[in-house]
Amino acid sequence: MKGLSIVVVSVLLLVGCDVNRVYEDNVDLANRVWLEGDVTDFTVELDDASVPYTIYANVRNSHNYPFYNLYLQYAIVDSTGREVKKGLENLILFEPKTGEPYGSGIGDVFDHQIPFLQEYYFPDLGAYTIQLQQYMRRDTLEEIHSVGVRVERAFNE
Repeated sequence: MKGLSIVVVSVLLLVGCDVNRVYEDNVDLANRVWLEGDVTDFTVELDDASVPYTIYANVRNSHNYPFYNLYLQYAIVDSTGREVKKGLENLILFEPKTGEPYGSGIGDVFDHQIPFLQEYYFPDLGAYTIQLQQYMRRDTLEEIHSVGVRVERAFNE
């Protein structure tokens, strides 16, 4: 019973230490395939537009992913459907020369959390949709297990 109490307290401390996180969600991709036309949407509700935010791409891939990088196209759309920001990022998943995977992993699956917007100010309060799309110029991008978004305040409270 004492061991269970220690585990519960440890989990609560770990969860409680993530005070800057505003939003985080991940989407599993069917058959570990990200099709070129598939756009994943993540909707975050912001209650403070006066502070900067860091936006991360969460990527889970296998060691068999065929490239060292992932071109990621993103768009941020406000609640009226207006695109307020868009861009293309080159996410490095493996060391280009050695092929050693970056990120954390167990076995042949690796998790990456890579910032693609830092100190970004959203124009207003409210709901924003962050859209992610692979831009590797391949119809079928294999060995991507899931993609996601994390939004956090860019300062420590």
